[in-house]
Amino acid sequence: MAKWGMVIDLEKCAGCQACTTSCQMENTRQPGENWQDVLYYTEGSFPSAELKWFPRPCMHCEEPSCAAVCPTKATYKDPDGFVLVDWDKCIGCKFCMVACPYGARFYTDEKAAVEPGVKSVFPGDRSRQWNPPWKMPDAREDMAKGVGVQPPGVVSKCTFCNHRVSKAPAGTMDLDPANPATRDFTPACVVTCAPGARVFGDLGNPNSQVSRLIADRGGVRLLDHTGNKPQVYYLSGGSAGAVPATRATHKGQGEA
Repeated sequence: MAKWGMVIDLEKCAGCQACTTSCQMENTRQPGENWQDVLYYTEGSFPSAELKWFPRPCMHCEEPSCAAVCPTKATYKDPDGFVLVDWDKCIGCKFCMVACPYGARFYTDEKAAVEPGVKSVFPGDRSRQWNPPWKMPDAREDMAKGVGVQPPGVVSKCTFCNHRVSKAPAGTMDLDPANPATRDFTPACVVTCAPGARVFGDLGNPNSQVSRLIADRGGVRLLDHTGNKPQVYYLSGGSAGAVPATRATHKGQGEA
């Protein structure tokens, strides 16, 4: 089986948020519920302060702390490396949200992040929290994997576009949006990344593009000291982009 993971090249990422928008449309997310978030921050001080950005998806960790604290085992890790939420088991206790060090989970029953709330414009029912006309086709929804429009009272998160990736032919090691044979199986955020900053493939195959990039360019993981072992790696090495926690290790960065 594949061990799916992602590499994000911070030297290429333009902070355009195409990943955020495509993910919302592909997975029928509500405004403000950004599974593919781009976090903005500043470095330095006036008059030479700089605006920086950092893309942050769910890390689909090898040792997910969110799964460890889930009392109903609704959050689980499948053999292909996906960390998923079974909405039929989730009780909305939010323990997983507290345990996740990346802030990559959402509970949308609360006040809408962006007003007016779309739930009031497109009201749902007991099986769906809301029901917009552009939602994912019913055939693609899967409550056991947290794919589609969630019912009330559950936690949602990035699925690495499980409904696309899981249909890739056996033995596929690279999901390249430039390749017509694999484009339809590639996560939406990777497909729409204009500068090609995102690469998706089998971390368990040393010959895959993600494995080669990590080895050749020294891929690093966010908050690796937590022991979660993310399956999302970042490439940096210059002043244009770096993982915030390690930026001080780069020459000329992180100075007071």
